[in-house]
Amino acid sequence: MLKEIYIRNLAVIREAVIPLTNDLNIFTGETGAGKSILINGINAVLGQRCTKDIVRSGCDKAVITALFTDLSPDITEKLDELGISHENNEITVTREISADGGSVSRVNHRTASASLLKEIGCMLINIHGQHDNQVLLDSDRHLDILDDFGGDNTLLDAYNKTFRELQKTARKLRELKRQEQFRIERARYLNEIINDIGELELEENEDEVLEQEYDTARNSEKTIIALKGAVQAIIGEDGANEVIVSAEQEIAGFTDGIPALNSLYERLSAAEIELSDIASELEKLSEKIELDGQRLEYLGERLGNINKLKRKYAQDCNGLIRFYNDACTEIMQLDSSRGEIEKLSVKKEELLRSVTDQAKSLYDYREKTAEKFTAQVTAELEFLNMAGVVIKVRHEKGKLTANGMDSVEFLISANKGEEPKPISKIASGGELSRIMLALKSVIAEKDSIPTMIFDEIDTGVSGKAAQKIGVKLREIGRVRQVICVTHLSQIAVMADNHLMIEKKIIDDRTETNVTQLDMDGRISEIARIMGGENPSQLMIENARAEIEKAAKLQ
Repeated sequence: MLKEIYIRNLAVIREAVIPLTNDLNIFTGETGAGKSILINGINAVLGQRCTKDIVRSGCDKAVITALFTDLSPDITEKLDELGISHENNEITVTREISADGGSVSRVNHRTASASLLKEIGCMLINIHGQHDNQVLLDSDRHLDILDDFGGDNTLLDAYNKTFRELQKTARKLRELKRQEQFRIERARYLNEIINDIGELELEENEDEVLEQEYDTARNSEKTIIALKGAVQAIIGEDGANEVIVSAEQEIAGFTDGIPALNSLYERLSAAEIELSDIASELEKLSEKIELDGQRLEYLGERLGNINKLKRKYAQDCNGLIRFYNDACTEIMQLDSSRGEIEKLSVKKEELLRSVTDQAKSLYDYREKTAEKFTAQVTAELEFLNMAGVVIKVRHEKGKLTANGMDSVEFLISANKGEEPKPISKIASGGELSRIMLALKSVIAEKDSIPTMIFDEIDTGVSGKAAQKIGVKLREIGRVRQVICVTHLSQIAVMADNHLMIEKKIIDDRTETNVTQLDMDGRISEIARIMGGENPSQLMIENARAEIEKAAKLQ
């Protein structure tokens, strides 16, 4: 419970100590007196974002301290988890906002982050303002409201546990399948390497050795061709020898008479013999050079295959050998996940069946909860002067999500005989406020948040409806601490603790004071709300009568 709020230098509030009781606390005051500042201060200690503009002009910082007492077991458990002491079952939460824009938070004088304040604050106080009515307009939030009303999360918790396990299993299965696909593709690539390179059975530096042998063999072939060509040039048809023999024959009959010609003839005969001898030597030499055509063909083919793989894998011969050996090693180390995939696939199917069964049970539970919800909210709406309103829960099955298979949306019919339609298309601002109050009322006994704050929940209502809202707030105040900011007398008269927010001019500066009212103060304030400033004696008597009448309603 929020026992006390201390505020210093917060906007127009110079300093205020605000005592609160554990039932219905009502704040009233003129428009612009600073009621919203109070809510801003509470939001600050709850860890909400605030700016330096909230600091009172001329001051170095604003300070808001909230004292919480009679802590619930849920809150003390959270505090223990966070390592925060709670002697005498109470804590103090402080927020300091500097004029330069900085902010410091403390819990029991221990520095804390804004996120920690939020974590604690959401368990201590639930603030409902006009903007919270947007929850009713958002059908995605209706399932949460229905579950809050149901109050028993046993089925939902069990479903969530199984659903998370299903998600975890599905993610692991997807990952293993991805890894298995990678393994298959990698194995295919490695096998290609092994088949390509292993087929050649390479030896280190083999390409260099083969290239030398191939060059030698290819040069031998050229040499033999050249030698045989030379032999043919000497002794072949129309070769050199035939030319010489022809020359000998031409001059043979004239050598006796001409001594010089005889000498030339002899030289031709010697040249014939020499050329024949050269041709014979060339023939012998060509026969001595070995030429294996099949070997040359083999060398050319093998070198071609090696060079093809060198280009394909961008490796030299020794690199291909290493590539092959590495591929052989890696493929032996590639573990298949097929067995694990099969096991996880079976587990996934089992979990899917289980989570589907749990979702159906959860659906049935919510169907029954929706019936009770409709009945109780309808009763609350009738009490709040909305007897003609029909509320219905449209509950349908959809795909499995983290919250089950349920699709929930609240429908209302504002007039008898009209088909219920989504709240967002039907309800006015005043109706939204009363519908939300009805929801808060039926849920109040089931949630564990000790303090509920209503900021101008009376917007758009008046008369008897306002009176009913006041009665309903008081009812909630019997099971929860309620803090309400209002401008209606019908609600203010229901207060167990009435505080007035008043703006004054002191030393040429505006200040807002918060005063806890006694009976006389309450009568004066109610009279002001009813009749304006300087109320008549009759209005004062009416105010007294309304307060006394409200007291009897208890």
